[in-house]
Amino acid sequence: MITPERFANIARTYSRLRIGIVGDFCLDRYLEIDPAREEISIEIGLPVHNVVRVRSQPGGAGTILNNLVALGVSEVFPIGFCGDDGEGYELLHVLRATSRVRLDDFVQTDQRRTFTYCKPLVLEPGKPPRELNRLDSKNWTPTPPAVEEKLSASLRQLSAEIDALIMLDQVDLPETGAITRGLLETLGALAADRPHLLIIADSRRSLKNYPAVCLKMNEAELIAMTGGRGTTDLKGIKALAGELAHSHGRSVFVTLSKRGIVGATPLGEQQHVPALPTRGEIDVVGAGDAVTANLAVALAAGATLWETLAVAMIAASIVVHQVGTTGTASVAQISELLTSLPRLEVPE
Repeated sequence: MITPERFANIARTYSRLRIGIVGDFCLDRYLEIDPAREEISIEIGLPVHNVVRVRSQPGGAGTILNNLVALGVSEVFPIGFCGDDGEGYELLHVLRATSRVRLDDFVQTDQRRTFTYCKPLVLEPGKPPRELNRLDSKNWTPTPPAVEEKLSASLRQLSAEIDALIMLDQVDLPETGAITRGLLETLGALAADRPHLLIIADSRRSLKNYPAVCLKMNEAELIAMTGGRGTTDLKGIKALAGELAHSHGRSVFVTLSKRGIVGATPLGEQQHVPALPTRGEIDVVGAGDAVTANLAVALAAGATLWETLAVAMIAASIVVHQVGTTGTASVAQISELLTSLPRLEVPE
């Protein structure tokens, strides 16, 4: 079972953990629009959305970073890049303002654009924020070898200094982000040299052909990766996750949206923890990244598989109820929600 007291014991270790994150850091830029100030453009005759506030925060792998900071880990080491552009300046500004983040291995380069999600939000009194069409900035050419080598060198050096490593491949077009074939080769060698280092990888496209690290994915990605088409019941999902964990030699975590999460280890342990019921308006953006951060930190702190999954589900529930932003879950918030829940027990 997990109790508030047990979680408190686990969380006490967080302040001693040093976590690396390698992957695609982006800028989440929110444009808050006041519809009461809408005008018609004299020049083109179209409606003008007047932005009354701009707020920015790290996104992509930066959302995982935000969650690690909220959990109070000792130090966070981002390994990634941004462009030598206005968005890059903005991203570095918010990263530098974040406590416990070490930017020695974060590269700013004129050979890349800063990956940016620009999110116009209409704010009407008494209503949840309404997001308009997003404006994204991405890279459409391969990551230059010089940038790839800088990131690989940082990964090799940092691996001896951290308690866990998180990887996030956020880009849609292969080889255009931080996680390239060359960096995966570095990761494979690192995983072989340091088999006891906890490494959790998540990829927007596929984790197929990833080296021997823990894999975190959603249900559709699991089915596509294992060929288990038509498998939708919980028993089948647990079996597929167990088979993948056994063949891959590392633990596998599968998020199931409203059905919660499944975890499986190479030694045959399989656990499922359901999602918490919603408590009002929700916004699912960032929930998966909160899960990833809490999986890594709880496991690094010595939690059991079931305890880790339970904490991750509580964190996800907190994040989805933060509407109009990519939220985080702190230790205090997790403790507060855990205290209000019926006792969570490991199934027989």
